[in-house]
Amino acid sequence: MKPSIYNLTRDELIEWAVEQGQKKFRANQIWDWLYKKRVSSFEEMTNLSKDLITTLSETFCINPLKQRIVQESSDGTVKYLFELTDGMLIETVMMRQHYGLSVCVTTQVGCNIGCTFCASGLIKKQRDLTSGEITAQIMLVQNYFDQRAQGERVSHVVVMGIGEPFDNYQNVLKFLRTINDDNGLAIGARHITVSTSGLAHKIKEFANEGVQVNLAVSLHAPNNELRSSIMRINRSFPLEKLFDAIEYYIETTNRRVTFEYIMLNEVNDYPENAQELADLTKKIRKLSYVNLIPYNPVSEHDQYSRSPKERVEAFYQVLKKNGVNCVVRQEHGTDIDAACGQLRSNTMKKDRQKAMVDISN
Repeated sequence: MKPSIYNLTRDELIEWAVEQGQKKFRANQIWDWLYKKRVSSFEEMTNLSKDLITTLSETFCINPLKQRIVQESSDGTVKYLFELTDGMLIETVMMRQHYGLSVCVTTQVGCNIGCTFCASGLIKKQRDLTSGEITAQIMLVQNYFDQRAQGERVSHVVVMGIGEPFDNYQNVLKFLRTINDDNGLAIGARHITVSTSGLAHKIKEFANEGVQVNLAVSLHAPNNELRSSIMRINRSFPLEKLFDAIEYYIETTNRRVTFEYIMLNEVNDYPENAQELADLTKKIRKLSYVNLIPYNPVSEHDQYSRSPKERVEAFYQVLKKNGVNCVVRQEHGTDIDAACGQLRSNTMKKDRQKAMVDISN
């Protein structure tokens, strides 16, 4: 299959155009058609020559994704299941916030991090997504709202979908530079958040990239024993290594880090866990933030359940008493396949069941 033109940053597109004997401004015209006018075919680029359109069509495709399923929640959340050109499935979620439309993108097909509570890891990593496949998720969500002619625009992006973003580092970095480009989608760096499960060496590398996007760390436990039991990544990057990298990131960028903490009933939600978390983050308290997340149950992980509101409140109060900046995350899409990876997993089950029925018939 031809690669998506979304794989190219604007500088790479300029370089490609020059190699084709074109002037630099032609690349800027193409970029404008892609990200401002948001066309779905090269033939719509009416100010380009027929020869250039032919070359583009023979070299690239635009959209590398096919929409399989769209689920719309009563709260305005929209969940998409996309099929890649090789038949693999990924998820993307659009959430309505008070500040605008926020899109959560996927960076890998499957996940190898091995978090025992997560639907994303039910299918092991098959491959990384290209930067174009990640960018296409934003473009298709934006096109979904363009077609409704309501003038709504994707204003915020979170890189928290299926996969570990820092395990697909270079493609994610290209994606960030593409959507942040002032001449394209122009999504502000402060409106973009990248989440990692804790690849300490990549956090340090990211600190030196000069990008001003937000960093979130999936913490979910305040000590090594508990964290290793629910997050396999902690065996390679225990809290000592992780927090050394986080402190380096904060010192280098002077930017705040958000800690994501899923509340698992009678697992990590005891008051003493909250005190451990407060002590763990004490050194970086002024530049850190804790996000307490209600758990979306997954049938394959029935050993876990959602913390009752009174346990979440007690946990929250311990953090607040210790001066920790924290909030309980607002839920989105609870009446659809809410957990990350759930729609994909359920669809794959149905596809397998259908295949078995077809074979038996």
